[in-house]
Amino acid sequence: MGTTQAVVRHRQRVQELCAAAVRALGDVPDLHFRGDRPYRGRRALPVFAPHLYPSAQDDFGSFRGAADGLALRLAYSDQELHRRLCPAGRTARLVFEMLEQFRVESLAPAHLPGMRRNLRHRHETWSLAFHHSGLTETASGLLLHTVAQVCRARITGGPVVEETEGIIEATRGALAPVIGHELAGLRGERGDQARFAVHALAVARAVAEMTAGAEAAAREGRAERDDDERSAPARSGFTLLTEFDDAGPGGAEVPPHSRESGDHDDGDRDDGYRVFTTAYDRERRAGTLVRPAALTEYRERLDRRIASQGINIGRITRELTARLASPSSRGWDGAQDEGYVDGRMLARLISSPTDQRVFRAERTEPATDATVTFLIDCSGSMKEHGESLALLVEVFARALDRAGAPCEVLGFTTGAWNGGRARRDWLRAGRPARPGRLNEQCHLVFKDAATPWRAARRDIAALLKPDLFREGVDGEAVAWAADRAQGPAAERGPGCRRLLFVLSDGGPMDTATQHANDRDFLDQHLKDVVARCEQSGEVEIFGVGLGLDLSPYYRRSRVLDLSQGLDNSVFRDVLGLIG
Repeated sequence: MGTTQAVVRHRQRVQELCAAAVRALGDVPDLHFRGDRPYRGRRALPVFAPHLYPSAQDDFGSFRGAADGLALRLAYSDQELHRRLCPAGRTARLVFEMLEQFRVESLAPAHLPGMRRNLRHRHETWSLAFHHSGLTETASGLLLHTVAQVCRARITGGPVVEETEGIIEATRGALAPVIGHELAGLRGERGDQARFAVHALAVARAVAEMTAGAEAAAREGRAERDDDERSAPARSGFTLLTEFDDAGPGGAEVPPHSRESGDHDDGDRDDGYRVFTTAYDRERRAGTLVRPAALTEYRERLDRRIASQGINIGRITRELTARLASPSSRGWDGAQDEGYVDGRMLARLISSPTDQRVFRAERTEPATDATVTFLIDCSGSMKEHGESLALLVEVFARALDRAGAPCEVLGFTTGAWNGGRARRDWLRAGRPARPGRLNEQCHLVFKDAATPWRAARRDIAALLKPDLFREGVDGEAVAWAADRAQGPAAERGPGCRRLLFVLSDGGPMDTATQHANDRDFLDQHLKDVVARCEQSGEVEIFGVGLGLDLSPYYRRSRVLDLSQGLDNSVFRDVLGLIG
């Protein structure tokens, strides 16, 4: 396993454990992490206190402490009330968020001493990172650090961090006459959020005024400004997360760009996603895009690669069958010692009274009841993986065919670079603002569910054609593949599983669309599509990243390292996604 793959796998495991803890402690069954940020269903949770967001370098105890803090915040804080009371300024908002978090942490149940230790460990780790980053060398940074130490100690009844106790003493003394009365109120009212907020707001506003004064004084002195410039690199790795979301109690809203309306739209989409024109979109069978002679050459090349890899297809077939199979009735077995009485065998009781085999039992056998779709990102950066991708889906298509499960191999690219005819039409229309998707969408079918693997072998080899790879609009492709997956599955019965594996090396990328719309237009649409599919439960979606983590887009994902070629371990990694 490569280093990147191991790191991503470890982070995903930590997030899974932390999400499970938050779901149990906070009674939030729909909570999960996506791209290091917590979500409830389709909505990202708003940004809370900064110490709830550990860095990748922190230990597991920090992550668990942050998870416990998040669980307490969701369990004991009224988010609508908190949002109404939040002050407007960044510094005041930061302090107010920290105080509310300290309040809920002070309410940690006494019968959970491990939770209290986790919370304390996380706060200490964050405080030391704050100090070691160099932020405490500035007046405003030292003030905020002191406020965090003093307020948490007062609210929770715990000590301040020992290592920084000496450097905060002077600032602590200066704070006493300013917020001393409010500190007493914070401790006394910690069980009532509304009354606690009165004192928290007073502290937040006082600290904001003091910080503004400290920053103004720093700007007047040339020496301190030089110190700030010299220490900037050391502080670049630490952030106080002062950019908060203007979100409702449920979490982050859909960004404003996705609620804009345009003159050219392909329908009333509930997420506001727009397409300038669909006139040049197409769906093609991949084999028709390659000359027959070239396709034969690609197929022979792929066969040689498969033969040289030594992949155990029989073993993959057995593992797929075990993971996808469910008990299915295959008739009845007669002459049994127990079960249902078989009326046809009652005469045996008369002829042979000692023979008790007059029962029948239902015979069940494992049967594969699933349809599997592989959706391949055919953008330019995936060109280097073309042969490995073809080998990967070829082996899985063959194994699924043996297991009796329908399989589709699909792809998505664009009909041209830089927008093609769609962008030309947009230019002729006078470049209207926020036109939406600006390219010729091209969806490819390498193998459909009704075609056996042997009949689709030539078309799968089309993945080796280099100029097939251009740009990619992932969101629409995932929606298209999910719609196709529900067709064959519906014919097989309501209990059939529908699994969609998206193979990609990153997020959506279409140059013309990115330049003419907001920066995250395509990214947000992909997240919306995946979230809708995951929430509906109709299709199970898995992200398979080629050297890159896809967890910002897919809840369940894996990173594959194809630099050393394909072996049985790569196939086991993909199989590991299937529960």
